[in-house]
Amino acid sequence: ASGGADVAIMGGKQAGGTADDSADAGLVVRVPEDHPDEITLIGRLAVRHYEYDRVFTSTSTQDQVFEAVEPLVLSVLDGFHMCIFAYGQTGSGKTHTMTGSAHDPGVNLRSLRSLFRIADERREFCKVEITASALEIYNESISDLLCPEGMENEKRDVRIGPEGTIAVPGLTARQVESSSDVEAILQEATSRRATFATNMNEHSSRSHYLLSVNVQTINNLTGAVYLGKLHLVDLAGSERISKTGAEGSRLKEAQAINKSLSALGDVISSLASKDKHIPYRNSKLTYLLQDSLGGNSKCLMFCQVSPSEEQMEETQCSLEFASRVRSVELGQSLRLLTNKFINSKLFADSLKIIS
Repeated sequence: ASGGADVAIMGGKQAGGTADDSADAGLVVRVPEDHPDEITLIGRLAVRHYEYDRVFTSTSTQDQVFEAVEPLVLSVLDGFHMCIFAYGQTGSGKTHTMTGSAHDPGVNLRSLRSLFRIADERREFCKVEITASALEIYNESISDLLCPEGMENEKRDVRIGPEGTIAVPGLTARQVESSSDVEAILQEATSRRATFATNMNEHSSRSHYLLSVNVQTINNLTGAVYLGKLHLVDLAGSERISKTGAEGSRLKEAQAINKSLSALGDVISSLASKDKHIPYRNSKLTYLLQDSLGGNSKCLMFCQVSPSEEQMEETQCSLEFASRVRSVELGQSLRLLTNKFINSKLFADSLKIIS
């Protein structure tokens, strides 16, 4: 967010365990009662303490999780760029947090519902148009998860478009006007994702999944046009290769995932150090998220951790990464304000819109 990157740590239901039950000797992650935004990791040789913006435990609901991030989501209506991503090992609950279930949806659907609600409240003085795209990055290749049948194998790449905007030329974008529109997109995109079994999870996602939302808000009174962007990212599992039991082609996938997440870590480190050069181009993921990770954007990371003792090493790696993210200072967030002519050209050049 403005001034820094927010970090929320997910435990409990999100991670498949009980992060705050000190009575269970098998748990190594505890949340001190007097410090609810801290985590204590009880290691074999030492006890480590971590502090974050929010910590969610087994008693936290999807409603409570989204309530904490909703103000950031709504800022895209005013022309801000926002990135929310879920990081953690396979099986820690990233997809539960971002996608959820039909009866208890996650951040993705709740975000769009919230945008529709506020857009409706402002309809007398603002016109809001929302388009959504879904893609996955698998072995450093981009796949359009909403493309028409027969076009699945078309190559996609990241390009810098007009006015320095980051886009994937030819990527399908659909105009959405209701929750049912979004639900249809999410269902279609999910069915096309690359998933395979590993030692960490029988149905493990082997790709980064991005739901990208572009929001155009026109103020009917002043004629001002605001261009907002929201990236909702479910990252591939962060576990080390030795943990996956992957072989052959699965090993190649694991290596690509680790390289991509390593590139994300390098970007985070460079942002934290305020380096003049930020290595966004080292991976498709960071290149695509370039205009929503640094500079004038807002960013929030859900770090998913498992509280079980057998996952302690992976949990520590995740918590250390989350601490690095939290140290990043992005600076004052600025919104993108333009005029109708330029705005229309931007949308025409960067998106293929299907009504």
